[in-house]
Amino acid sequence: MATTPRLFRPPPGSYFLLGPRGTGKTTWLRAALPDALFVDLLDPERRRTLAARPEELRDLVRGAAAGRPAGSRVEVVVDEVQRAPELLPVVHGLIESDRRARFALTGSSARKLRRGGADLLGGRAADCRLHPFLAAELGDDFDLDATLDRGLLPLVRGSADPETALRAFTSFYLEQEVRAEGLARDLGAFSRFLEAMTFSHGAELNLSAVAREAAVGVRTTTGYLEVLEDLLLAFRLPVFRKRAKRRLAAHPKFFCFDCGVFRALRPKGPLDRPEEIGGAALEGLVAQHLRAFADYRGRGDRLYTWRTRAGLEVDFVLYGPDEFWAIEVKNAARIRPEDLRGLRAFGDEYPEARRLLLYRGDDRRVTDDILCLPAADFLRNLHPTRAVEEAAGGISSTGDGN
Repeated sequence: MATTPRLFRPPPGSYFLLGPRGTGKTTWLRAALPDALFVDLLDPERRRTLAARPEELRDLVRGAAAGRPAGSRVEVVVDEVQRAPELLPVVHGLIESDRRARFALTGSSARKLRRGGADLLGGRAADCRLHPFLAAELGDDFDLDATLDRGLLPLVRGSADPETALRAFTSFYLEQEVRAEGLARDLGAFSRFLEAMTFSHGAELNLSAVAREAAVGVRTTTGYLEVLEDLLLAFRLPVFRKRAKRRLAAHPKFFCFDCGVFRALRPKGPLDRPEEIGGAALEGLVAQHLRAFADYRGRGDRLYTWRTRAGLEVDFVLYGPDEFWAIEVKNAARIRPEDLRGLRAFGDEYPEARRLLLYRGDDRRVTDDILCLPAADFLRNLHPTRAVEEAAGGISSTGDGN
């Protein structure tokens, strides 16, 4: 099966490539670096050998260099490096002593890397992320409705049975990873926590409420949330506070890293409205795109949310050296005047910001300098080599476009 080209571009030097399992790190590296020395730490024998004698990695790298022309670069991939963090000092030494060697170190657990001393590399390896697919990577294969159901994990999309693959990921993988990491003694409590957290997806995070719903203590809930973030399976968006004039909410917003994983984890029953779940899934899909856009772009863009104590809200604020956008997401085919309240308030406070509403309709329109755009069109055009304005098709109209 052909490999879908990815928009991630590696830095010129050595780097960590982090991301949850299933995002395609190994597949991408094998395609991008076909001649690299590949050290697979998912291989138990290889892992045992190198964990016992980390210096053997030095011999492997030197052996790979010996068969190459003088002065040529030696590409080295250490896959799932958190499984043998003892290798990191050796990697550090090789980066310092052999300028020809460039390392790509993949990982799916930030916690094990921190505990293993990833800081020993002293900034000599860049910190990169690989995200689920972007709509721009899929091109004509991107379908918004199917994506909201199944998400954009390469592991799931590449499966002959995506729904089964998604269920396996959200059950077996999560349990296996948590058990392997020794991160939760009571898997039943952790499962209840996961289920409760899905109701916070795309919403203000209140850990006390989650703890009550999961029947665990707040301290345990806080630890479980750190587990999710350390396994790169979830993220929080802080409230945008620069030059704030209004009283702002204190709590961040929470998201699962992939909208399909959220849909698979979220309980469904007679009291769960499909439009409510669909709205959270759409907001999460936009969140994961904006987050990947900021990471792949590499210019220091940051993603926030904005919410006042009076209840005015904007889903996303993208802020960086040359980007300042307020973005609202609505899972509806028509735009109501009240849908623009948060964006209007944000524009009053930050007239420098450009404002965008993404919705499920088909028409592009401008109202009060707010561009309203079909969400699918925006996602297809969002590309890390271009400014957000190009994904929005430019904003040239002003005033009421109704």
